[in-house]
Amino acid sequence: MKYIDLNHSNLKVSRICLGCMSFGKPEVGQYQWTLDYEDAERIIQKAYHQGINFFDTSNNYSDGTSEQFVGRALKDYPRDSYVITTKCYFNEGRLSAEAIHREVEKSLSNLNTGHIDLLILHRYDYNTPVEETLEALQEELQKGHIRYYGASAMYGYQFAEYCYKAQEKGYPPFVTLQNHYSPIYREDERDLIPVARQFNVSRTSFAPYAAGRLARKEWSSDSLRYELDSKEGTRYDRLEEQDRKIAERIYELSLKHSCSMSNICLAWQYAKGVASPIVGITKEKYLDDTMNALEIELNEDEVAYIDELYLPHPITCNR
Repeated sequence: MKYIDLNHSNLKVSRICLGCMSFGKPEVGQYQWTLDYEDAERIIQKAYHQGINFFDTSNNYSDGTSEQFVGRALKDYPRDSYVITTKCYFNEGRLSAEAIHREVEKSLSNLNTGHIDLLILHRYDYNTPVEETLEALQEELQKGHIRYYGASAMYGYQFAEYCYKAQEKGYPPFVTLQNHYSPIYREDERDLIPVARQFNVSRTSFAPYAAGRLARKEWSSDSLRYELDSKEGTRYDRLEEQDRKIAERIYELSLKHSCSMSNICLAWQYAKGVASPIVGITKEKYLDDTMNALEIELNEDEVAYIDELYLPHPITCNR
């Protein structure tokens, strides 16, 4: 495993982050395709033993049971040997002070831990003043409930507002930006990613395989998630004709490098400056394959070959 320091922190994380949205009780929450505890535990613990020390979950994944699964699976390992990220926003009160304090307490209980390494603002809250949100985060820092904070999908000017206000108040800077990013979704290159660079914020992208579209030769899938998740089609199939051409180039490069398409996708992320892509894994064999991506390096011409066919896409996830 390779590791990287997250800027503005003393967190050293694996270059692969295990996304835990796929874990949780399928009978609760918005997803019916998630893994039950026994299957989730096997993947989480195998990831840990393979060197992955970075785990991403959220208070709203499977109604908090994703957090519970993560905490339970990691409870017997030294707490300083792994980094847990969770989130706040998709809850009553969004990012109000009351909501942040309440949800942090709930997440600590779900995770069965004394602190959250990295609390992510899951979206921008249009109804809560930025100052109120930031003040609540400082209080949680002082209590020792969270160590650092970051932000997720939003518009560039919104992330800049948080960063500038934190700077103005003398608060600790944001550590990470977690945004939607893949070879077939690059809209954040226009403004959000430049803001992260301006404030020297490390990036941890989600959906690096575009829900599997870029990880297999066939565009569609017979998986349970593909069948049950309504966002699958609306998010990735509107521009299928043009995006298939990019997927074909990724497949071509996978043959050249004797690796999987998903390995090429992660190598592309690293070439684009992403610190640790968030990878959702539901089968152990995919975890084994993911490790190979750390040995793949794309040169400038290969990155340009993937990028060349990209056309603008409708904005998704930012609101």
